[in-house]
Amino acid sequence: MSLQETVLMQLRDLILSGQFEPGQRLAEQQLAERLGASRTPVRAALVTLEQEGLVQANETGKYLVRQFTAQEVIDAIAVRGHLEGMAARLVAEHGVSRQLQGQLLTVLDEGDRLLADNPLTIESYAAYALMNDRFHALILDACGNRALQRSVELNDKLPFAPASAMLPMQGTVTMDRDWMLYAHRQHHMLFDALRRGESARAQALAVEHTEVAQMNMRLALERRAESEQVLPGIRLVVG
Repeated sequence: MSLQETVLMQLRDLILSGQFEPGQRLAEQQLAERLGASRTPVRAALVTLEQEGLVQANETGKYLVRQFTAQEVIDAIAVRGHLEGMAARLVAEHGVSRQLQGQLLTVLDEGDRLLADNPLTIESYAAYALMNDRFHALILDACGNRALQRSVELNDKLPFAPASAMLPMQGTVTMDRDWMLYAHRQHHMLFDALRRGESARAQALAVEHTEVAQMNMRLALERRAESEQVLPGIRLVVG
């Protein structure tokens, strides 16, 4: 990556990990010193982050960390569901290749193995998150619609919108683990719909799948003290 891309990635990660308070001013010189860069790539990164929706400029042109309402986050998750629903429909219409079928089955088997543990370990969560991201990425990559892929990529830059963003909150209690198992069962049902070429069912399942993430966001906000220990970025969400 170029220096500008590196600075952008580092600054985005700092914001999403809760290193700054909502509404906090992001001073170029201080950020440059913290990131070991000049002010030029920092300024460019702030412009990009404003376009992504993570920061906002005030009336004097200074950049501030943006705060989000719970509804904004839930809406972003819902948007991802509809975009991924369209991707699933396209994959079902195009037909699942033998290679894609094998890749999806490998991922699903890995998820089955990880969720067999009870209770789940931190290592299991991390491995499941990678598996979950891989499952969603395989379908998105196979849809063949670059505009749709760019839309998901942009939406995923918002707090807690990506597929695995809420996974660390899952499994903390028995009910949460049950929902995690249910979500993976949805993966299996979606694969079955894709394999059978049932485009409408695949689309509906992908949309429904994000309801688990929306529920987890609501649970995380209800248990803020616990949530901030594993999801410090939730401080960006107000209300």
